[in-house]
Amino acid sequence: MPEVRVIIPAHNEEGSIGLVVEEIPQDLVSEVIVVCNACTDKTAENAKKSGATVLHESRMGYGYSCLKGMQYVEESEAPTDIIVFLDGDHSDYPEEMNLLLNPIVDDAYDLVIGSRALGKRESGSMTIPQIFGNWLATTLIRVIYNQRFTDLGPFRAVRWDKLKEMQMRDKTFGWTVEMQLKAAKMGMKSTEVAVNYRKRIGFSKVSGTVKGTILAGYKIIWTIFKYW
Repeated sequence: MPEVRVIIPAHNEEGSIGLVVEEIPQDLVSEVIVVCNACTDKTAENAKKSGATVLHESRMGYGYSCLKGMQYVEESEAPTDIIVFLDGDHSDYPEEMNLLLNPIVDDAYDLVIGSRALGKRESGSMTIPQIFGNWLATTLIRVIYNQRFTDLGPFRAVRWDKLKEMQMRDKTFGWTVEMQLKAAKMGMKSTEVAVNYRKRIGFSKVSGTVKGTILAGYKIIWTIFKYW
């Protein structure tokens, strides 16, 4: 069995983080790492109670949290084959993790995206701007980079050695698309699997505000053209 570590960026997710950690299949993973991103609530406490390793990142940003988790894995020198990323708001289904791991283990894929577009979405789980933004971004990736994706979903698995080769840089909203662009440019073997998606617990700091939606959309589109 491969050594799998999970990185969960979380900003004030005290109501959901315990459920997320507890629903991760323990027989599949070696360690669950929750990166508490500028939290002001009990996210860290609840994650620790549920058995996660808790890190703290004071700089706000999704990418900052992911990079913090990667730095921890690198410095721990623990045997690691695959990194899984998912959100801490309980919108993903952690029990579907094997769907993302199987293509890497069985078919030597480097990157597997959990596609919400291919799976079943609970009504209201994604806003209209989110759905349109995903369509626009993946269309641009197909046209510019000749790589077919249907989603920029946060639930994803990637080989640890390949993730390090990508030299990820984005600190905020462009993290997911940067990974997919770099995988395409570097000729990595990528695929998607259908995953289900539900309404998050709590309030979204990105799609829940007009400002957050606009900033995220701008950053994603800017990143696509930046790497082109």
